[in-house]
Amino acid sequence: MSRSTSLPSDRHGAPRTSESSDFSAGRLRELWPDIWALVRPRRKLLALGFVLMVINRLSGLVLPASTKYLVDDILIGGNLGILVPLISAVAGATVLQGATSFSLTQLLSKEAQRLITEMRRRVQQHVGRLPIGYYNANKTGSLVSRIMSDVEGLRNLIGTGLVEFLGGLMTAVLAMAILFRISWQMTGVALLFIVLFSGILSKAFRYIRPIFKERRKIFAEVSGRLTESLSGVRVVKGFHAESREAEIFSQGAQRLQDNIFASLTAISAMSFGSTAIVGLVGAAVMFLGARQVSAGQITVGEFVTFTAFIAFLVAPVFQIVGIGTQLTEAFAGLDRTREVLAERPEDDDPIRTLEMPAIRGHVEFRDVYFAYEPGKPVIRGISFNAAPGTVTAFVGSSGSGKSTLINLIAAFHTPAEGSILVDGLPLHQVRLDSFRRQLGVVLQDSFLFDGSVRENIIFANPQTTEEEFLTACRIARVDAFAESFPDGYDTIVGERGVKLSGGQKQRVSIARAILANPRILILDEATSSLDSESEAIIQEGLEWLMKDRTTFVIAHRLSTIRRAHQILVVEDGQVVERGTHKELLSAAGRYFDLYTRQHELERNLFLAPGEGDVVEPSGTELV
Repeated sequence: MSRSTSLPSDRHGAPRTSESSDFSAGRLRELWPDIWALVRPRRKLLALGFVLMVINRLSGLVLPASTKYLVDDILIGGNLGILVPLISAVAGATVLQGATSFSLTQLLSKEAQRLITEMRRRVQQHVGRLPIGYYNANKTGSLVSRIMSDVEGLRNLIGTGLVEFLGGLMTAVLAMAILFRISWQMTGVALLFIVLFSGILSKAFRYIRPIFKERRKIFAEVSGRLTESLSGVRVVKGFHAESREAEIFSQGAQRLQDNIFASLTAISAMSFGSTAIVGLVGAAVMFLGARQVSAGQITVGEFVTFTAFIAFLVAPVFQIVGIGTQLTEAFAGLDRTREVLAERPEDDDPIRTLEMPAIRGHVEFRDVYFAYEPGKPVIRGISFNAAPGTVTAFVGSSGSGKSTLINLIAAFHTPAEGSILVDGLPLHQVRLDSFRRQLGVVLQDSFLFDGSVRENIIFANPQTTEEEFLTACRIARVDAFAESFPDGYDTIVGERGVKLSGGQKQRVSIARAILANPRILILDEATSSLDSESEAIIQEGLEWLMKDRTTFVIAHRLSTIRRAHQILVVEDGQVVERGTHKELLSAAGRYFDLYTRQHELERNLFLAPGEGDVVEPSGTELV
């Protein structure tokens, strides 16, 4: 059965957060609205769990309660007639206690795991909807930790932990009533020690709270660096940096160990205190009990019963140390989860109300400015028109702003000033799902998932037919290599497509874009990683892909740029030249300089040793 799980927000839409995550009465009151949001859909189940817990605790009291009758009536009084009924009652209560314990574990532990799975799904879906800027500011490993680890502690809010703690408190109240009935003096002394120790525990949890919060932060940092190191293993090995990465990981692991040691020291101190309190209470009960038995104020059986029930009064102290620590960690995870859910998804913008109809492909920039950091503009006053079905190429030196323009067209970022129009609609007001389903992207770094060739291609359109799939593969020339594999299109490509060459990965990306059938196409240096032969192989696929689509290209090879309807030369965030390939060469400006420099460089690279003739390359790169 599906249950909605949400965390309440403040009036501004952001979930309430707090610097404190310690387990205390005040902290519990503060977090109760958030906890109730998780508990409310499961309140009937938890009510059943509470009933089972009550039965479990009451049946657990039968054994200690029977000791008075065993000692006073049977062992001392010699009344053997009640022995069998007494043993039967104890045995029946024990079986009932075991059955309810099993039922509680099955009921609540499984529901807690369902909650964790549900929260993981929700956080993952939320993270997936966050803007690109959030990913730029957070490491992949940190995000994985938020999704997978931070919600783990929630099992103690719904699982047996919290119910066991509440059950312990209920048992303690019942035990206290019985203990006061037997001897108010001994009970008062025991309570005095317990109250004093409870105050110490409250301060201890306030001390341990930041340790747990810091641990999650360290774990996320170490996981993030480890993920990067493993993903970039070829770079690491290429620069012989294994020892350096090992040292960085070792330092992170040491920080994590120091944090755990600090928490273990605090927990050990609390465990020592709880053990000491039991010893002190036991000593006081022995002293007072012996005097009261000698004075005839209580019987031997009542004293034995008192010592049995005192354990139920002290037991919550041990549970506070264990469950309290778990709940402290759960609260820390809840805080971090709320921080993620407080981030506004990119499509959750009240301004984005327009639904993008079928795109014709007219894209217009009107005096667009953009900056990643305030006061440091990357795009400055750029304006241009791209008519439907045309190709617009961006060229310029590294860092000039070409990739930022592509990101703005893909709506990964929103202009700080000016506007971008698609078929006359302001892009910043358009719902992103309605726009991006008509957008196709082929990047320089062809990202492939660790699946089959087929799975990576149909990623763009999982409902595609086999005929459409094979047609896309043929156009992109994927069939030229995939059908030679033993497993054909079901061949696993490995993480990030590591088992394929650069050209093969690029062909898979092109086939994926063909299946997407976009109206606006972005080619971000789609052929820069290929040699001339590989580029020639996929050029036909690229031409087919760009046909009748509005295409934006960041490409260095002139074989693509020459065909562009307009070329924009970008420098320092501004368009310094625009025109066709021939027009810009004739102007002898910045484009001509880039062309001449790169052409001369390739002439030198392709000059045969000892010969004066030049072997012209099939394409020239503009960097």
